[in-house]
Amino acid sequence: MSKYLELRKIDVSEKIEKKNGLSYLSWAWAVDTLLQHDSTATWSYGEPMKFGETVMVFCTVNAFGKSMTAQLPVMDYRNKAIPNPDAFAVNTAMQRALAKAIALHGLGLSLYAGEDIWNDIEDSSVADDYCAKIQAIDSPAELKVAFGKYYKELQANKAARDQLTNIYQAQRDKLNETSGSAA
Repeated sequence: MSKYLELRKIDVSEKIEKKNGLSYLSWAWAVDTLLQHDSTATWSYGEPMKFGETVMVFCTVNAFGKSMTAQLPVMDYRNKAIPNPDAFAVNTAMQRALAKAIALHGLGLSLYAGEDIWNDIEDSSVADDYCAKIQAIDSPAELKVAFGKYYKELQANKAARDQLTNIYQAQRDKLNETSGSAA
């Protein structure tokens, strides 16, 4: 098996960090994992490039006999380019570019398949878990509270919210039938 496929198969879901609704792979964990698979891996940063008032950083990772370069604009917490970024923002972008360049070797590449795609997959799994919890509730009051909480947590994913809503409605109807037949 190629090293790319080997790294691609590593489950990174437990190592994802969330910040303001965006998912990030810890650069330190990515470096550690890369070095466990190729102890001779190295990386270097290219000269940052200015685009008007914004800056793009570059990182090249050499691993498994191959060089892969990733670029990343210096961004704020909303993933918008920062005009005239300070050193801290540039450093943060460099570390994110390092994690992204490591991903080009396979580790955590699914994060970069598209933020929406990753969130949909993650939310779908979470929605499945929430749906199972909803189906196990036998109190109408608890059901309503749990549904409200879970619905809010899935606010960014309409398909996951719809799935949860359908299960909630079915469980609510089931509980109403049960309480109606007991009377």
